[in-house]
Amino acid sequence: MPQASAVLVEPAFSVPARLGESPLWHPTEQCLYYVDIAAHRVMRWHPGDVAPEAFELDGEPGCIAVVADTSGGGLLAAQRNGLWHLDTRTGQRRLLAPPPFDPARQRFNDGKPDALGRMWVGTIDDARQPEAALYRFEAGQFTRMAGGISNSNGLAWSPDQKTLYWADTKGHVIYRLPFDLALGSIASDESARQVYAQFEPRQALASPGLYGGRPDGAAVDSQGCYWVAMYEGARLLRLSPAGEVLQVVPLPVQCPTMPCLGDADLRTLYVTTACEGRSAEELASQPWAGCVLKFRVDVPGLPARQVRL
Repeated sequence: MPQASAVLVEPAFSVPARLGESPLWHPTEQCLYYVDIAAHRVMRWHPGDVAPEAFELDGEPGCIAVVADTSGGGLLAAQRNGLWHLDTRTGQRRLLAPPPFDPARQRFNDGKPDALGRMWVGTIDDARQPEAALYRFEAGQFTRMAGGISNSNGLAWSPDQKTLYWADTKGHVIYRLPFDLALGSIASDESARQVYAQFEPRQALASPGLYGGRPDGAAVDSQGCYWVAMYEGARLLRLSPAGEVLQVVPLPVQCPTMPCLGDADLRTLYVTTACEGRSAEELASQPWAGCVLKFRVDVPGLPARQVRL
């Protein structure tokens, strides 16, 4: 394991979210969008602003994605009650599709579009049972692509779009799957999933103090390396395409949730964090919990993919 990197980590602004997630750097607006799942909000922040704007929703938004201008612009928001188009000029929303699951038992979680504009989005099971799944949304229809996990997370593609990364947060594992961009397909057989990275659960360790967290949201940079937020581990990891840990970035909060690479040069790493459900003692010692944190990196990211409806 490499030594921790000495980087300057600071809040982008001092307005915490209860459960920040799904940050993305908008490639044309040049601003940061993210969600506060627990507060039912989509947030927008322009560098230099002291606080973000909020779009109020009627349910938990698990993730968002940029909608291509040719499809109406704005954002796609995956909520518990379905997939919605959000007009970020007016705040108006319209339902694109109801959820392909029972919203009393599951909700949408992490998701991103592929290079051809199809939206891939997974679910989380409220009871944390292995009944969550990964879906592809194309031409107004959902197709179930994979299942058998509890918390679908860590979705990202290699720069050549030949590999799909997919994590099960509860299982402490990140998978690597062959991806066919032309067909928009992955192998449905669970035996085709290769373990990309596996982490020790807390209960398997001799001391709880050794716990390094579990894989949450992720982003891939232009070298094909995978940045992953380690929830309850107070750190980010940068993994090589082969799964080797190249860099460890300690964070001043216990619960990072997802990174993205942004700013004009795509070399500022933004990471959302959470304060929901944390103890008063922990929050007193971590005043930036829930804030979007940032630091500079050497290798730039890739522009956010856009959904084509």
